[in-house]
Order: sequence, then C-alpha cells, then structure tokens
Amino acid sequence: MAVMLFPLLAQTPSVVRNIRLPLWAELDAYPGLELSDKENEENEGQFDFPVSQLHSIAPLIINGMVYGWNFVYVPYDKARGVEEYLEITEIVSSDVIRGGIKYSSPWIENNNLNCWVEYTRTDSQVQSYNLWASIQNPVIGGIGYGSVEKGFEGIEEAVRESLKEAVRNYYRKTIKNKPKEISGSVLIRKFPTMGIDSGRYVINLDFFLECGRILEYSVY
Repeated sequence: MAVMLFPLLAQTPSVVRNIRLPLWAELDAYPGLELSDKENEENEGQFDFPVSQLHSIAPLIINGMVYGWNFVYVPYDKARGVEEYLEITEIVSSDVIRGGIKYSSPWIENNNLNCWVEYTRTDSQVQSYNLWASIQNPVIGGIGYGSVEKGFEGIEEAVRESLKEAVRNYYRKTIKNKPKEISGSVLIRKFPTMGIDSGRYVINLDFFLECGRILEYSVY
C-alpha cells in the first residue's frame, strides 16, 4: 500500500482559507483488484481498503495544517546515556475537523486511486493561521522516512521523523549547550510533499514553530 501527497505543476494548492490537496492510494493494495471482471462485480467493496487509507492520512495532514501539534523532544546525549525521543500530541482532536473534510473528483491513473481532499477553514481558523504566520514564529523544516510495509503507520512514522529532524536542526543552531528537554508547538506551514524511495515513504514538511520550554540539565 502507498499513499502519496504530491505537488502540482500547473495549479498551486490553497493553504489558508480553502485547503485543497491531491491525494492517492495504490489500487494494488487491495487483492480483490486482481480478480476477474465477473468476480469484481460481485465484490463491490474492492475500493474499501485504499479509500480507508485516504480517510486516515487526510485528517492527519489537515489537522496538522489547521490546529497543529504539541511536541516534547529529548535530544540524544551519549555521555548521559539518553536516547533521542519525540512525543507528538494533537492540540485539537482530529475528530473536530474530520467531518469537514471532503473527498472529490476521484479518478484512476497509473494504477492509483486519486482524489482531491478539501477543507474550508472557519474565520477563527484563518485568524489562527495568520497568527502562526507572524514573524514571531520561526519556520523550520525536515525530511522524514517510514516503512512502506507498515502502511498508514509508516506514514505516521515519516511525519514524526520529519518533525524530529526539523526541531533538532533548528535548536542545534540556536542553543549552545544540549538541553535535557524541549517542548513547543508546530503548525504545518504549507503544502507537504511525499513520495516513496527504496521501500520507504519520504515526506517533506515545513512548520511554523512556537517555542515552549527549554529544560536544561542541572549543573553539578
């Protein structure tokens, strides 16, 4: 199974008021598509699995663009025996925006089930985006990878790794001494791009960063 977000060349997706993103899922992910025409007619649910993948990834991305995520990041510290760690939580549950997401204009191309994913921000959500976009919030970005074999969990893994790289690279440049823990919030800034390379999802995300708490190690 593969689900991909991809940038369009002739049309720029909207980010602020009317979010409109292209999304696709591989048809080969559903074994019923290998059946004969007669058997497929008897199997009306042949698109259920790829559609379910579209309905899983869309709220994840849209929620990251509308409300964003909180994070807690612990940098790797070999001397102290501390492993790198990142925890991500939703600022607002994706269930809030799930009902407002529309899936339109489906088509099949290159053995993929394609569609447009649309979401219209409310006035308060637009105001929130504009606040995030203020010069007070730095822009960070990262590339993450996740196993294709894990399906949707692999996409979540790639998103997590993208945020981890973005946070790590930003704070390495701004903090002299490695901290014990960093917390903050992020909002996906613009249209994400995602692909597959050597059996791994590759996702590139840009974020607005709202700096939170930086916890230093005690000095002995």
